[in-house]
Amino acid sequence: MSAATPPTGTNMRREFEALFGYPPNDCFRAPGRVNLIGEHTDYNNGFVLPIAIDRAVHVAIGLRPWGRSEDHEHGTAAPPRREESIRIVSDHRDESGERLAGQFTAEELVPGALPSWLSHPAGVVDEIAKTTGTVVGGIDLYIESSVPVGAGLSSSHALEVAVLIAVDEICGLGLDDREKALLTQRAENDFVGAPTGIVDQAASIMTEAGHALFLDCRDLRTRQIPFDLEAEGLRLLVIDTRVSHSHSESGYGDRRRTCEEAARILGAASLRELDESVDLGPLNEEQRKRVRHVFTENARVRATVDLLKSGGGSHSIRGIGELLLASHDSLAHDYEVSCTELDTAVAAVMSAGAIGARMTGGGFGGSAIALVDIASVDQVGEAVRATFADHGFRRPDIFAVSPGKGAGRIA
Repeated sequence: MSAATPPTGTNMRREFEALFGYPPNDCFRAPGRVNLIGEHTDYNNGFVLPIAIDRAVHVAIGLRPWGRSEDHEHGTAAPPRREESIRIVSDHRDESGERLAGQFTAEELVPGALPSWLSHPAGVVDEIAKTTGTVVGGIDLYIESSVPVGAGLSSSHALEVAVLIAVDEICGLGLDDREKALLTQRAENDFVGAPTGIVDQAASIMTEAGHALFLDCRDLRTRQIPFDLEAEGLRLLVIDTRVSHSHSESGYGDRRRTCEEAARILGAASLRELDESVDLGPLNEEQRKRVRHVFTENARVRATVDLLKSGGGSHSIRGIGELLLASHDSLAHDYEVSCTELDTAVAAVMSAGAIGARMTGGGFGGSAIALVDIASVDQVGEAVRATFADHGFRRPDIFAVSPGKGAGRIA
């Protein structure tokens, strides 16, 4: 699906009714995100600066009518009562060409028992019950997504947020944005089993169109920072290396544990409570490198915000290029979460004239971002594709993203 042609509420409703036999109550969307800068700082209570992108997960949700629990796919009828199962159908298809689909009840949820894609909405349902006491049941969900899976653009978190805001509305949970972000993070950590921080959920929920979200992960204070690429004649390109990653299976958890252990050794609750003057002597070399990245990355986030706030001068965004490059260098050498394909993408775009570039997301694959002049978009893309071909890598997927609006209802 093209980011330029997102599904409309009318199309979502039509598809939902064809699948489930009754019209949905409403439709919602939750965007993926690109983290401009501030990587692996969120779970260290540091600073991040993401944007919500113009690619999103869309959800149509329906509360099944009382007395109607027919199996519309097979034409069979169940007893005249309201089923408490949650049924989910996706526009994505498996290797045989069948739509991804599944169902469960809130009472039978067990971490690790469901297919990986289904564990994300299931985790949200499970956490809703734990947090609010509301046992969700008797609903159907139809899902469409334009966020690439495994590209480091937060497709799984966008799915969780889309499901949560839909259920919040239909069940009248009354959650505010902060509660939504924390609930989806707990679902990801405790049910899915991925030790991620808060940046992805917050970006999807809290960001305003045309802005980056300056988020202090210690207390979730936010500030909307203008990020007008068009005004400066720029594009933000995503280079999806197509090297897939998974936070629950990668070294992401190892990095988090190393940081937590380093903070404990240094007598702090988190690395955020320390500054660069602290004596790192008690740490081993690996711990020192991880801590150095967190300290310097937090400083880069603040410096980036200062540049972007510098009054919307004619070149405020262009000034962040060196900070993006320094972030990538730190992630590659101190935090060691890059890979050959990501390093190659960054080098290729810079050689082709990009203003700045870095890997984005948790690492170990996924995507890089590049800040480029509009006039240079084609030559930068061609340079990356040629370089990847020369190295025998898979052909990358390259596309531009714009700073979009946060999650909400769709017409």
